[in-house]
Amino acid sequence: MDTITNIMTRRSIRKFTEQPVEPEKIKIILEAAMNAPSAGDGRPWEFVVVTEKSSLHQIAGKVDGGNDMFRQAGAAILICGVPSKEKFPGFYPQDCSCAAMNIYLAAHELGLGSVWIAVWSVPPRIAGLREILHIPEHLEPFAIFPIGYPGENLPAEYRFDEALVHYEGVIQK
Repeated sequence: MDTITNIMTRRSIRKFTEQPVEPEKIKIILEAAMNAPSAGDGRPWEFVVVTEKSSLHQIAGKVDGGNDMFRQAGAAILICGVPSKEKFPGFYPQDCSCAAMNIYLAAHELGLGSVWIAVWSVPPRIAGLREILHIPEHLEPFAIFPIGYPGENLPAEYRFDEALVHYEGVIQK
């Protein structure tokens, strides 16, 4: 799949089949995440891979209000920011966002589905993930992605809106 097609056809998948996600695909997704750009090439991130069903069930209950997507997923990847690795203080959320988008696109390219679950700045989710996955204080839980084979087929959506584009500045109407 070419890059533009991948971007234009990616959808947030919240239902998964029971087919396990192969470790090789998880590694490719992590390689893509770690190949994301980061300010000053600081790479201020670490990743936690979850494949144990008991942990995925705990995440569903404690982090996502009982949502079935974590129970159905074959895996999940948590991105944690590492402020001490930042070359430019305060940039890790942007750097982790780049890694997150690469996770999304790599999963889609590999025939997997995923959805970006925000963790950063959501205290109950942060606390839940710290408890379940034993995340130390020097790591900042940022976003978690349930990943699996899609249990739903969502059509591509064209979302371009010319009214949201401004050339050479913003013209007040």
